[in-house]
Amino acid sequence: MRTSPELRRKLISVAAVSAALLTAAPASVAVAQEAASRQAAVPAAQTEAAPGIQAERLIVGYKSGATEAKSNKAAAADAESKAEKTGEDIDFQRRLGTGAALVELGTHPTRASVADVVAQYKADPQVAYVVPDRLNKPTAVTPNDTEYSKQWDLFESTAGMNVPGAWDTTTGSGVTVAVIDTGYVTHSDLAANIVGGYDFISDTAVSVDGNGRDSNPADPGDWYNDNECGQGIAASGSSWHGTHVAGTIAAATNNGKGVAGIAHGAKISPVRVLGKCGGYDSDIIDAITWASGGTVSGVPANTNVAKVINMSLGGGGACSSATQSAINGAVNRGTSVVVAAGNENQNVSNASPANCNNVIAVAATNRAGSRASYSNYGSLVDIAAPGGETRTSTANGILSTLNSGTKTPSSENYAYYQGTSMATPHVAGLAALMKSANSALTPAQIESAIKANARALPGTCSGGCGAGLADAAKTVQAVKGGTSTGTTFSSTTAVAIPDNGAAIESPISVTGRSGNAPSALQVGVDITHTYRGDLVIDLVAPDGSTYRLKSAASDSADNVNTTYTVNASSEVANGTWKLRVQDTAAQDTGTLNGWKLTF
Repeated sequence: MRTSPELRRKLISVAAVSAALLTAAPASVAVAQEAASRQAAVPAAQTEAAPGIQAERLIVGYKSGATEAKSNKAAAADAESKAEKTGEDIDFQRRLGTGAALVELGTHPTRASVADVVAQYKADPQVAYVVPDRLNKPTAVTPNDTEYSKQWDLFESTAGMNVPGAWDTTTGSGVTVAVIDTGYVTHSDLAANIVGGYDFISDTAVSVDGNGRDSNPADPGDWYNDNECGQGIAASGSSWHGTHVAGTIAAATNNGKGVAGIAHGAKISPVRVLGKCGGYDSDIIDAITWASGGTVSGVPANTNVAKVINMSLGGGGACSSATQSAINGAVNRGTSVVVAAGNENQNVSNASPANCNNVIAVAATNRAGSRASYSNYGSLVDIAAPGGETRTSTANGILSTLNSGTKTPSSENYAYYQGTSMATPHVAGLAALMKSANSALTPAQIESAIKANARALPGTCSGGCGAGLADAAKTVQAVKGGTSTGTTFSSTTAVAIPDNGAAIESPISVTGRSGNAPSALQVGVDITHTYRGDLVIDLVAPDGSTYRLKSAASDSADNVNTTYTVNASSEVANGTWKLRVQDTAAQDTGTLNGWKLTF
């Protein structure tokens, strides 16, 4: 029994509430994730509605012993009483799930009038807290990157890929994309998302870096002189092609500079196969195998296995059995392979590896949403994405990270390119978003969902552009949390929860899973407790990362018997997960009866 209602003064701190809102998952995800170290409660009645705040509604938490804490009639009468004292309109609206009362302050109250009402509630000894009912808006929709306004391919309604609409669900965290290309030249707008890769070029005449295969995928430049790459082929400066592709996928975003990446929460593993005059099938085959987690003789095991491979490359002819075998191996290991359709304005059936099976072949569209004049086409194209077309304006190309060096690396910069090479990373980035949103997706499911959720080309496509223009927001929404197996791991071992004491932990060992946990991990909790407002509950992942399930609050109801939903897609599924429970106030004890995880 409680000796004094004064002991029950509780509320969530401003810092904890603000942090939860800033890091909250989308509306369909029920858990706001907070750092475990944040203070969950303070022991005295306070107000978060400081004088001068603008608000049209207030949330009032009454102490557990107050009549207003249980009776809507009493809460309404209290609102009328305070309206008489302040001369303001104050109407009781409803009871929240926590037991707090929601009151409305009439039409367009002034800051001064809000302050008067707050002061009246704060002075009431039966009130534990009063806070504004704040209006929250979607986060991360418009990045602050300085060149973002030029990235029409991400957001324009006519022919953009509707990428910002996917970012409230996922930014690609927990997924590595292998960019099998020219390697990577250092760029500050991309560096934070680069992880280890490999240089697979075995011929030193092609590699131009003075050696054969090694663990350094740095791009030294792929320039060549007149006729060096074949009679009649004119000289060309270094392209820094792989860096441009990588920036489209995962350039750092909301960092106040440069461009935004489609899956900017993902990581890029640069895998170098293209050098002076191109690259050999044999090196590309080994790169596909290694990037997807396969074994390549003489090459160390890959510690950054990719679930998406981007290949903005190709040559003429049929898909070889050797290349098809490598692609099949990657897909069987759970890696999606996204390939450029080619830039010859011909049927893709003549372009390899886009004409291989088990790949997502990507055609390019221009800013009007028509097939770009250079893009390959045909029945083997799976999907179209923005690739740009710069004939009328450079700004109609795809802007991404680059280097100003004409031969060897110089200063970093940004540049517009066009090509199916630019369209492909749009789809690879989308695949990374999908895999992050739902780690259980297979390559076949990813391809199917991209096609099923495409929209009709706003322009024209002679020859065939697959299912249409990829739509990131619609596709991610369709797959998030959608194909989990429903496998449940549980603990039925009861653990006592000490009164106002140290946190207790209950472990569950998860085995036999592949990859990461789902974006909609279900956490079922069964706790007996006589004042659940005292409890703070956290889910602890195998690597120690902590997800706040429940904070302490002014909630006098008994027990916690519910299921929380957690976006755990950045966590490896296998390992020991823990439920951590702490009673943060005196005079009540409880028991964790059991809990479960459903994947």
